[in-house]
Amino acid sequence: MSDIPKGYWIGHVTVEDEQGYQAYRTANAAAFEKYGGRFLVRGGAMEVVEGDLRPRTVVIEFPSVAAARACYLSPEYQHALALRTPVSVADLCIVEGWPG
Repeated sequence: MSDIPKGYWIGHVTVEDEQGYQAYRTANAAAFEKYGGRFLVRGGAMEVVEGDLRPRTVVIEFPSVAAARACYLSPEYQHALALRTPVSVADLCIVEGWPG
């Protein structure tokens, strides 16, 4: 077992154009595969019990925070992001996982 904590992308997204968003989903697969990203949550049903959130939640696990950051900054993901930006609004953070 590695001492390096995993990294996570946690995103909350409002999709404004489903067809355009599908192009983003297709394009982002290359970056996630290259950097070891694995979906834990991908837009499933949710119940907001406190505060306000966008309607879609995504959680992606990476082997490390460095891999999560490198994925976001990669040319592969930046290409996908250019497809997502015109068709959705998102709040996204990179989080270090719990070492326990």
